Amino acid sequence: MITIFRYALARARGQILGWGIALALYGMYLVSFWDTMAANREEVQRLLEIYPRELMAFFGDVNEMFTPGGFLDVYFFSYMSLVVGIYAILTGSGLLAADEENGQLDLILAHPISRTALFLGRLLAFVAATAAILAITWLGFLIATGWSSLPVGWGEMALPFFSLGAVLLLFGTLALLLSMFLPSRRLAAMTAGLLLVASFFITSLARVDEGLKAVARFSPLNYYQGGEAINGLRLGWFAGLLVAAILFAGLAWWKFLRREIRVGGEGSWQLPFLRRKAGLVRPTASGRE
Repeated sequence: MITIFRYALARARGQILGWGIALALYGMYLVSFWDTMAANREEVQRLLEIYPRELMAFFGDVNEMFTPGGFLDVYFFSYMSLVVGIYAILTGSGLLAADEENGQLDLILAHPISRTALFLGRLLAFVAATAAILAITWLGFLIATGWSSLPVGWGEMALPFFSLGAVLLLFGTLALLLSMFLPSRRLAAMTAGLLLVASFFITSLARVDEGLKAVARFSPLNYYQGGEAINGLRLGWFAGLLVAAILFAGLAWWKFLRREIRVGGEGSWQLPFLRRKAGLVRPTASGRE
């Protein structure tokens, strides 16, 4: 499993550096706005009053944007769940399904390696890559606070990234689970992406529409703190997101041990009454072909 983990993590180096450095530079650029905004607070407040309340709801609590947590939430963390969520969903959906559709997964499993070792090695590599991206981004923010008056310490700055990381793991493992049931990686990624976007809209609109608050309780992003975590991480929300991610990963592992591996290309719905028999490799009781 260690070899699989190292190889999968090495393959993700480009994604780690690309996403991490880009987000770090973007964060450094945003932090520079803090001093300018603080110096022109009245003008910014008048400008915000022009925009509809429904529109501003998508950027968090704009009334708190003149606080460090509110500023970081409005300008960065409020929409990072969508931006970095693209990475999490695409990576999660392709952890196993990508090699399966390329006709490589059955060749990999022909070696003396268990399905569990392959699954855990790649899953842990995804977790490590996600953590590395967030760590590089956090470092960029930390560097920027050195020349800005933004009053946030290194520990406080890390808390929103814990909340964001839990959301990314949840949707990444959800995409992995869907890839075990749906006919293709594309469909799994699209479905997980739609759920992410729906969660974002429902959570945002619930801030201005009381009727949506009951529905928003079932939205994962309702428990995403974003920049507000600087004032204290809600451990219950954080733990709940991680438990959901672990549950999705566990169900994906259970399905992977029992599902039929395609030789190549997209497959059929992984349901007994819809399953095609052609082009499938059946697993043995030990989980190997």
